[in-house]
Amino acid sequence: MESRIEQVRIEDLHEFTNHPFQVKDDEDMEQLVESVKRHGVLDPIIVRPRSSGGYEIISGHRRTHASRVAGFEYIPAVINEKDDDDATLTMIDANLHREKLLPSEKAFAYKMKMEALSHQGKKGDTAGSDQVGWKAETAHKIGIECGDSKNQVRRYIRLTELIPELLIMVDDNAIKFNAGVELSYLKRDEQEAILRIIINHAIYPTLNQTKVLRQLSNERAFTEAKAFRMLSLSNMRERKITITEDRLMQYFHSDMSDDEMKDVIYKLLDEWSRKADI
Repeated sequence: MESRIEQVRIEDLHEFTNHPFQVKDDEDMEQLVESVKRHGVLDPIIVRPRSSGGYEIISGHRRTHASRVAGFEYIPAVINEKDDDDATLTMIDANLHREKLLPSEKAFAYKMKMEALSHQGKKGDTAGSDQVGWKAETAHKIGIECGDSKNQVRRYIRLTELIPELLIMVDDNAIKFNAGVELSYLKRDEQEAILRIIINHAIYPTLNQTKVLRQLSNERAFTEAKAFRMLSLSNMRERKITITEDRLMQYFHSDMSDDEMKDVIYKLLDEWSRKADI
């Protein structure tokens, strides 16, 4: 069925299922509302009919919201009969190149695009390619289209495994992107433990700390108490502590190099840490 342009009632429009992009009432939206009031919607949105009635928005969520705020009853729309995968790809591609995308928006967009492309590829695959191969090839394709490496695409998708509260902290840059990726490998109850530590003690884990937390999880040695001790001690170690040379040389021979002294200090600290069960 060919697409057609019609004036569609705004009240008959529904958001795309699991739409990953936020529609905010911010300064940009205020400007869009003013533009719609003055000139109308010059670029029609794209929709598809719903089996239960009305239309699902494929592209144009911000224009639809602006038109609703501006008091419009109708909006021009291209009505297109797209299947789920085609509709998903159109929706994602229409938004991925927007400026100021949050990590969470990009994460779920990449995941949805990955799934849609994989579905399409597998439908035409008569040789039965393995799932790992499909994912690698698809991540590479997405990376080329969106300006990220395939590994970066995978890192973004990993963020979708974070509990919502931690993902918000990644969006707010309270938790750095790569640290968030490492936390995504923790089990849900372990992530919830980290969230409690952050809330109760205002300790935000660094990348190196999250790597240790991930290792603890992999070794089935993670506990909330151990995570708290490790994060607290690490934060203390990040402080600048000065030890005078006179004091230090009470314990070392004068012919030892700086690196040799450091090795001794770290070995002693490691031994102390194991005895203290830290």
